[in-house]
Amino acid sequence: MDEILVAFNEEAIELLAQMESGLLRIEDGNHDPETINSIFRAAHTIKGDAGIVDLVHVQEFAHALEDTLSLLRSGKITANPPLISVLLRGCDHIKALIADAGSGRESLDPGLQTVGTALVAALGERSGAKQVLTPPTITHTATPAIRPADDPDCTACNDCWHLSVRFGVDVLRNRMDPLDILRYLQTKGQIVRLTTLVDQIPPAPQMNPESCYLGFELYLRSSETRESIERAFEFVRHDCELKILPPGGKLDDYIHSIENLPDEAMKLGEILVKSTALTAAEVDQGLALLRASTSTPPDQSSTPLHLGDILVAQQWVSPEVVAAATVKQEQVAVKKTLEARQIRVQAEKLDQLIDLVGELVISSASAHLKAQKSRQTELVEANSGLVQLVESMRELSMQLRMVRVRDVFNRFKRAARDMAHEMNRDIDLIVRGEDTELDKSVVEKIGDPLLHLLRNAFDHGIEATDVRRARGKPARGTIELNAYHETGGIVIEVSDDGAGLDTKRILAKAIERGLVDAGQSLSEAEIIDLIFLPGFSTADTVTSISGRGVGMDVVRSNITALRGTIEVKTELGRGSTFIFRLPLTMAIIDGFLVGIGQACYVIPLDTVVECLQLENGDDEPNYLNLRGQVLPLLRLRERFGERSARPERENVVVVRAGMNRAGIVVDLLHGELQTVIKPMPSLFQNLPGIAGSTILGTGAVALILDVPTLLAKRPEKT
Repeated sequence: MDEILVAFNEEAIELLAQMESGLLRIEDGNHDPETINSIFRAAHTIKGDAGIVDLVHVQEFAHALEDTLSLLRSGKITANPPLISVLLRGCDHIKALIADAGSGRESLDPGLQTVGTALVAALGERSGAKQVLTPPTITHTATPAIRPADDPDCTACNDCWHLSVRFGVDVLRNRMDPLDILRYLQTKGQIVRLTTLVDQIPPAPQMNPESCYLGFELYLRSSETRESIERAFEFVRHDCELKILPPGGKLDDYIHSIENLPDEAMKLGEILVKSTALTAAEVDQGLALLRASTSTPPDQSSTPLHLGDILVAQQWVSPEVVAAATVKQEQVAVKKTLEARQIRVQAEKLDQLIDLVGELVISSASAHLKAQKSRQTELVEANSGLVQLVESMRELSMQLRMVRVRDVFNRFKRAARDMAHEMNRDIDLIVRGEDTELDKSVVEKIGDPLLHLLRNAFDHGIEATDVRRARGKPARGTIELNAYHETGGIVIEVSDDGAGLDTKRILAKAIERGLVDAGQSLSEAEIIDLIFLPGFSTADTVTSISGRGVGMDVVRSNITALRGTIEVKTELGRGSTFIFRLPLTMAIIDGFLVGIGQACYVIPLDTVVECLQLENGDDEPNYLNLRGQVLPLLRLRERFGERSARPERENVVVVRAGMNRAGIVVDLLHGELQTVIKPMPSLFQNLPGIAGSTILGTGAVALILDVPTLLAKRPEKT
């Protein structure tokens, strides 16, 4: 049962995220019916699945949400901000109910019970905001109040049910009065037109006073279901010919109902009955006619009949509804086929697989090195094939960890909406690059840094509406969240068109708090860098959004832990852009192995531009003239205190990280290799310029360079 609950929780969280995303799109003006249908289907699925795992509280509340969404879908109520807010709070409540169920508590938390009751009441209040369909007029009279067929004011058309009935000759003998049926129908709505069919009445000498020769064509204006209307003929159903045609407006309702049915394998008749397009009796009668038609020898020139053909031929259902049911069957079949090809794998098992692949990469490198040393041609060739297989396995296993940043970005849409309402500001959040893929471990850790920046953009960046108007800006502020790939990594940008960073104010606050000496001269980049200091904030007041100075230092530390960098671009009065550059993966990377003395270092291959040979004494010690451009040099020998003799010829590895470029001076170039990143021991975790370690094929340990950090600390030109 635990595994079933885990599976339910995972699917419910995905469905709730889908509901939130859809509700936010509706609030933004997207009134596409499919959006509302997808929200309704998600709530319906949660309700059904909760019943399977016996989560009664989740099932009941999801049912209340489903009722409101059904009214919204049918157009009986309209979507407005208060209703969207209640529905979003309903999604939050379902999350809380699921979490409470997982806590092992025997009874529901009383606080959640109170919240649920209040939300159900709020849903009821919002659902009654607008009624589009008027209730049917019910007249209780001894005889039905019926308009004559030739009444020119009769409006019985698309909004009425059309009933065509021909009674059997034995109806009166069975003590059934057709007028009683008409009176019953009057309680279900209003009969607005009635035509008596007399074409079956024989000549007077041949008439039997105990026989019934009548039929009716009538139009009934009613909001009842097809099954409820058919119940009027329950006692004469097998002694009459009955056709019930829905109102013209009902056709779309049936099609939408079919589209929103659960994705379960169902027969055509089941789909039509569940969508209320037909009753079970009509389907049974259609099956009987189908069996009768298949029992006779088929004509060679005729095509075999199907149930849908029979139902349409009897005029019990329209061809459009049968076509929609057929499409639904095909969609379910395709989805089931796709689901059969997919399985859910726990993240822990996937991490174990990546670890094993990493060890396999190390062992493969060791075997490859020993094969080359043996100089046995057959062994070298066999090992080369093994290396290629390991590399393919490594690439495939890394793709398994790649996920879209869509889930993280979608969370921010809801957060942005709540903050905009809380601060009473009109702000538009634009999201781009949602399909950009990133390592799962990285995606999980960028959520908090991005949320910090989003909060700061709302509180510090975007000005109040009156201030924006006074500055000639649009009243509505804009915050953009963008993700894209760049040179083997991923770039995430958070930008706004707000006030920008005031470097004078930042410097004044830093001096006031003793972070900078009053007479100290700082560049603009150094002043902006002050915002990442712990406890630093320019906010005059603390709000629920920001202002406590516990955000930007967390942002930097989290991004640095991911081997990433932060770049800030700002213009006073025009806005700011925070740029994250992150590696695609945190487990296995392609590296370039270099040597300094007896030590080996790995440079991430996606940062390497080219390699050069450097003659001693040809250039300034810290710079190199590279095709007419000044290239700063970083000597690893000096950086890490290598004391061995300096070789006559050194090599330069030109690297790039973001907009920074430099040359790393090394002794030897060993070439490319696949590198498994190993965490540094706790004693060495904070070494600047070191991102981790790896084990080489020789068994030696090599340090992996943190290129962005090294370039940020490169020597200045003198």
